[in-house]
Amino acid sequence: MSLLAISPARAEEAADEAAANAAPAEADGSAIVITGVRGRIQRSVADSPVPIDVIGPQELRNTGRTGLKEILGNIIPSLTMPALGGGGTSASVRPIAIRGLSGDYVLVLVNGKRRHTTSLINNLSRVSGGSTPVDIDLIPTIGVGRIEVLRDGAAAQYGSDAISGVINIILDNSPQGGEVSVTGGQLYQKGGALAQVAGTYGLGLGDGGFARFAVEAKYHDRADSSGEPVPYIYPLVNGQPDPREADADHLIAGGYGRSNRDKIVNASYNAELPVGDDTSLYSFATLSHRDIKDARGAFFAAPTGYGGLANTSGASVLPQLYPSGFQAYRRIWEWDFQVALGLRSEFAGWSLDVSTGFGRNNVKLGAENTLNPSLGPDSPTSFFMGRQKQDLWVNNLDLSRDLDLGLAKPVSLSLGVEQRWERFQNLAGEPDSYRDGGYVIPADGTPFGLLYGGKSPSPGLVSFTGTSPADASSLSRNNVAAYVDVSTDLTPGWFLGLAGRFEHYSDSAGNTFSAKASTRVELTKGLALRGGVNTGFRAPSLAQTAFSTTQNTVTVIGDDRVSTVSKFLPVNSAAAIALGAKPLKPEKSLNFTAGVTYENGPLRITVDAYQIRIDDRIVKTEFLGTASNGGAAIKDILVANGIDDVDSAQFFTNAIDTRTRGVDVVGEYTLDTAALGTFRLNAAYSYNRTKILHVIDNPEELSDLNVTLFGRQAQQDLVVALPRSKVVLSSNWSLDRLRALLRVTRYGEYTEASNVAASDRTFGAKWITDAEVGFQLTESLDIAVGANNLFDVYPQKNGAVAYDGSGLYGNFAPFGLSGGFYYARLDVKF
Repeated sequence: MSLLAISPARAEEAADEAAANAAPAEADGSAIVITGVRGRIQRSVADSPVPIDVIGPQELRNTGRTGLKEILGNIIPSLTMPALGGGGTSASVRPIAIRGLSGDYVLVLVNGKRRHTTSLINNLSRVSGGSTPVDIDLIPTIGVGRIEVLRDGAAAQYGSDAISGVINIILDNSPQGGEVSVTGGQLYQKGGALAQVAGTYGLGLGDGGFARFAVEAKYHDRADSSGEPVPYIYPLVNGQPDPREADADHLIAGGYGRSNRDKIVNASYNAELPVGDDTSLYSFATLSHRDIKDARGAFFAAPTGYGGLANTSGASVLPQLYPSGFQAYRRIWEWDFQVALGLRSEFAGWSLDVSTGFGRNNVKLGAENTLNPSLGPDSPTSFFMGRQKQDLWVNNLDLSRDLDLGLAKPVSLSLGVEQRWERFQNLAGEPDSYRDGGYVIPADGTPFGLLYGGKSPSPGLVSFTGTSPADASSLSRNNVAAYVDVSTDLTPGWFLGLAGRFEHYSDSAGNTFSAKASTRVELTKGLALRGGVNTGFRAPSLAQTAFSTTQNTVTVIGDDRVSTVSKFLPVNSAAAIALGAKPLKPEKSLNFTAGVTYENGPLRITVDAYQIRIDDRIVKTEFLGTASNGGAAIKDILVANGIDDVDSAQFFTNAIDTRTRGVDVVGEYTLDTAALGTFRLNAAYSYNRTKILHVIDNPEELSDLNVTLFGRQAQQDLVVALPRSKVVLSSNWSLDRLRALLRVTRYGEYTEASNVAASDRTFGAKWITDAEVGFQLTESLDIAVGANNLFDVYPQKNGAVAYDGSGLYGNFAPFGLSGGFYYARLDVKF
C-alpha cells in the first residue's frame, strides 16, 4: 500500500512539471510530488514540510470499489462519508468529509488545474448540509495515474476551498500500451449487482509526446437494507388479509440502503506534444454521463385505512391512480465535462505555464411513479422537474525561476495570476411538477372520500417538487487572483517556504488575502520536525446564494407524520432579507500544523497534529415558521413578502465559528524475503474533534420572536455525526505471480442526533475487513477475486424503525448499510 505521509522536498536536479507528472506512480521516499509545490526545483516524498498521501494506480484498482469517493474513503484515514447523508439529490451524490470538515473545504485539481463543482446542492443533507463539492466520481478511475492528497491548508497557493486540503488527480500519461478491465460483483444479501467495463490506450505523439485515452462504463443496482416488513399492503377483506398479500413484497422501503440504481459512463484523455526544444502543448479532458433512479427521500405512500400501513401523506395519495400506494423515484440525468489546453515553455530564464480550462456540470431532474394530487386523477405520473447547471472557466499564467543567493540551495521563486468566471443556473421544470391544479376531493362515500371529501391536496409532487419560475435563478461572478511563493533551504537541514495570495470577487465575497509559512528541520539523518501556519478562505458558492426550492416534506409532530410545504429562500430575496438574511461572506480559516517524521530504510513513520479554526461558517437555518419555531409570526412575514401557501422557510447564513483539532499517524514497513515474497505493512490512524465556538444571535428582524436559528440537531450533526477516529491496517503481499491484499478498518462511534437529547442514537465502533487475491496468468492476463466487508458487518440496530422498515441501521454509517460485497475482476493488457 502506498499511503504515505509525504510532501515537498528538494530534488537534486531541476525538473519541470511535466517531468514530475511522469514520476513513478507507486510512491516511495524518492518519488516526486507536484501538489503544494511551486517552482522548478521539485520535491520528493521523503522530506516534506506538510503531509501528503500518494495513491498509485494499482492501489486504486485493488479495492473492488468503482468510484473515486469510495476508493479514497477506503484508503485515506482522514476521509469519510455517510451511507445516507440525507434526502434529495444528496442521497445519490454522496457528500464527503476530510478531517471532519465537509467536501466544500477541500480543493480538487485535475493535473494541477482547478476542477468545477457539482450543481447539485446538498440542501437536504444533514451531514455536510448545503455543500456543493466537486464530484470526483465523474472521473474514470482507469484513466488516473496517481492521486496526491495534501492534508494541509493551501489557500495561499490555490485559492478558495483549500482549507482542509487538496486532492490532485493526475491523469495517466503512459505513452504506450493498453488495458481492458472487467469487474462484476454483488452484495451478499441485499442485491446491489455491479457490472463495470473499463479500458485505456496510449500512443506516442511527435518526438516525446503522448496521448492517453480512457473510458469506463458501470451499472450498479440499488439495494434494500430495510429489515422490518409491513404487515399488509392491501386493505383487509372482512377483517382478514387480502389473498394478494401472499405474493406481495412487504419490504417496501425502496429508498433505504443503497438507494439508487445508476448507470454511468466516464471518459478522459491526457495528451502532450513537444513543439520545440523547450516548449510543449498539453491538453486533457474528462466527459461523463450518469443516469440515476433513486428512491431515497421518497417514502412509500399509502392512503389512510390501507392495511397495516401508517398514513404518511393523507389526501396526497389518490386511490384512483395508486390504490395500493406507491414508491416515488427521483431521476437524475447528468452530463459533466472538463477540458483544458495549455503551453509550457522557457522564456528569459523563467519557466512559463499558460493555460485555459472550462468545465460544466449539467443535471436534468425528473420524477417517476408519483403524482401531483392537485391535478386530480388525470395527473401525469412522470415529470420533468427542472435543470441545474454549474460552469467554471479558469485562465492561469504561472512563472517560476531559481535564484542563487548563496544559501544552501537556490531560492525557488514562483508567481502567477488567475482569472475565473463561474455561473450557477437553477432552471424551471414543467408546470405540472409544481402548479396547483385546484382539484377538490369529492365526498363520494368511499373510505377516502369520507376522510378527505371537500379538501384540496397540496400542490406539487408527492415527495419531490419541481422548480417553479419563482424558484428559478441564474447567477454569475468573476474572480481575479495573484500569488507569490518563495522557498529554499536556509541551511542544509532547514527548509522554509512562504506564500501569499490576493483574490478579488465581483460579488459579496469581495477581497481576500491568504498567507502560508511552512518549515522542516532535520534533526539527524532520518528524523525531522515539520510544521506551519496558514490562513485560508472559502468563498460562498453561487448555489448557496441563489438556490431556491419549494419542497413537500414529512414532519413528525408528536406521534404523527404530517405532510408540510417548506421553501428554501435565496439569501438575497425580499423574504429572506425580511427574516434577517445578509449577503453571504467568505468563511475564514486559521490552520496550525506540527509533526515529526522518521525514516530508516524500509520503515517510515509520521505523526502530524493540526488545528483548523473556521469563522463565519455557512449553514442552513432551521425551518422557520413551524409551530415550535416562530409559527404564525414568521408566516405573516413571508406572506407580506410574496411567499404564500408554505408552512416554513429556510436560508443560508454565516452563523457559526468552529475549531477542529486532530492528529494523523501513518507508518509503513516493507519486508523483502527471497522465499516468502514481499510484504508491505501499513498502519494509519486519524482522529479529529470539532467544537462549536460561537453561534450568532438571532438577527434583529427576529429578536422579538421565539425562534431558534441553528438548533440542537444541526449543531450535533457538525460535531458527532461522523466518527472521530478511524484506523486502517493493511498488508500487501506478493510472490512471483501471486498477490494478496488484506485491509482491516476500524470506524469509531458516531451519533445520529435529534432536537431532543433523549432521542439521540449512538452507534458503536465497527471493524470492517476487505480482502483480495490476484494471480497473473500470463504477461498480459490477470485475474482477481475479493470482498469488501468480508464478514458482512452491519451497524448495530439502534432505536425505532420507521413503519416501512427503513432506519433499521440508522443513516450515517461510513461503511454502508448493505453488508458484504463480493467481486471478481479480469484485466487484459496489450
